Amino acid sequence: MNEFIKHNAVFIGLAIGSGFALLWPMLNSGAGGAANISATEAVVLLNRSKPFILDVRDAAEFAAGHISGAKNIPVAELAGRIKELEKFKDKPILVHCQKGMRAKTACGILKTQQYSQLNNLTGGLDAWVEAKLPLVKNGTKA
Repeated sequence: MNEFIKHNAVFIGLAIGSGFALLWPMLNSGAGGAANISATEAVVLLNRSKPFILDVRDAAEFAAGHISGAKNIPVAELAGRIKELEKFKDKPILVHCQKGMRAKTACGILKTQQYSQLNNLTGGLDAWVEAKLPLVKNGTKA
């Protein structure tokens, strides 16, 4: 057995390294246990899965412009308002804020409550705007 290991150490190392590389994305799943997705990936998710869109910015930020169909629950209120999201526990949820930090916190809160299909918009609404995707202001596209 020792002879085999000595003669095949490089191949054994490659096999272990490859296995780890395949498992790493699953082990390092991103923001608070959520999948980190780009604005482009978010559009695909919106078109394919029709996720619940959770905007965790404050009310003034939300009023200034948001993704069409988004529900605003500021991250500071999320734990107290978690029951409003109960029916989405096993459905896709797209979580976002302005830059990404509050959404990461929100994903952590939701993960502890057993929400299973969380997606964090990497870069937040800033990334959405940078990708030239539409926003809604007071019911009209901006």
